[in-house]
Amino acid sequence: MTYTLNFSAVWRSFDLLLQGLALSLGLAALAILAGCAIGLITAFGLVSKSTLLRKPAGLYVTVIRNTPILVLVLFSYFALPELGVRLGKIESFVLTLAIYAGAYLAEVFRGGLLAVPPGQREAGLAIGLTELQIRTSIIIPLMLRNVLPSLGSTLISLFKDTSLAAAIAVPELTFEARKINVETFRVVETWIVASCLYVATCSLLAALMRAVERRLAVPR
Repeated sequence: MTYTLNFSAVWRSFDLLLQGLALSLGLAALAILAGCAIGLITAFGLVSKSTLLRKPAGLYVTVIRNTPILVLVLFSYFALPELGVRLGKIESFVLTLAIYAGAYLAEVFRGGLLAVPPGQREAGLAIGLTELQIRTSIIIPLMLRNVLPSLGSTLISLFKDTSLAAAIAVPELTFEARKINVETFRVVETWIVASCLYVATCSLLAALMRAVERRLAVPR
């Protein structure tokens, strides 16, 4: 039995795939922004000398990093309403993805914070800066420059993870591809096109992040 490729049905619904792709990018962008905030706060907790800050931060990272993201997605959408917390599909998924990203970025940021030379803080104190000013004006910018490659990799991973939103019927790229597949029965063609969109978008994101890295690179 031979299978003849016919992409015409997929091309007729290509606009749906593009809409799904746009939503996937939006979900990833929101998640990385919120995840950076969560990860940065957690990272300062991880490097803190206070046990009251370090222990909860470490527990959060351990629990989230060792829980499958699909389980987190299903828990936030189906279990939280039972506890009185009701969120829409998109809000629920973005929150879950941000919490998931925050746990991984916390370790990335922790390494970046530890890589900042202690002399930078001492120099800030010498010119009269407060601890908050030193963190926001010196330590965080230096740390972000150091972790930019890892940050780019996390963004690409989050973009691919948005495919899990199809499990709760968020109309992102994978959901739209599955819908076209069911309606047209063009299984091979649908997933080839969807895969190409994922690969092309990830490649573009990687290229953009490399350009940003070159722009911010310290001249040697």
